[in-house]
Amino acid sequence: MSIEVGNVVEGVVTGITNFGAFVELPEGKTGLIHISEVADVYVKDVHDFLSEHDKVKVKVLSIDDRGKIALSIKQLQEKKPEAQAPAGNSSFRPQRQSRGPRDFRRGGRYSNSTASFEDKLSKFLKDSDERLTDLRRKTDSKRGGRGSRRSD
Repeated sequence: MSIEVGNVVEGVVTGITNFGAFVELPEGKTGLIHISEVADVYVKDVHDFLSEHDKVKVKVLSIDDRGKIALSIKQLQEKKPEAQAPAGNSSFRPQRQSRGPRDFRRGGRYSNSTASFEDKLSKFLKDSDERLTDLRRKTDSKRGGRGSRRSD
């Protein structure tokens, strides 16, 4: 079987580095499994997943002009149904367990359900202005010091 992009081949791990693992493929060629292509989970150390002389099945991701072969184990692993992205959604993030509506506001400042939208908005704007004023006051006092006054 020839080594072409998209093919699944079997090889033997010949070396492990901090950035991935080298695999000897059929026809005497060598490819690299980058650390990001070793597993679906975060890989801090490749040694936790692979060791030298392991037989591995890999997918050929690319072959560049210089003959370097990029390989992946991760793309051959079965994806868990809850981890798959919905069709057409390229910016997929795993969903969190629903714990009800999230309220980022401190102390429930705006949660008065009887107040009208305009009242809530007005209170929010006032609060926001106060925070910005405090922030400016703190940052301006730190900027002062040298260079604010010039003597010729």
